[in-house]
Amino acid sequence: MNRAVSAASDILGTYQHIIESLTFTTGSKGVFDVRVDGELLYSKAVTGRHAEPGEVLQLFIDRYGDGVPKYGDS
Repeated sequence: MNRAVSAASDILGTYQHIIESLTFTTGSKGVFDVRVDGELLYSKAVTGRHAEPGEVLQLFIDRYGDGVPKYGDS
């Protein structure tokens, strides 16, 4: 599974109920940006590297998920 698909699956599987839009931009020269509701969450250009597995989800949790139940939790 590629990194964008894995990160999208992590975020949407856990917090789809609070996200209006999720955008992954990939392209030539290794572009990899993740935006949630228009706000930049992760950028390879900023970090100089690809995100590690689970890193994008953790960034999302740190920024948006504090106190928010995971999707499907009561």
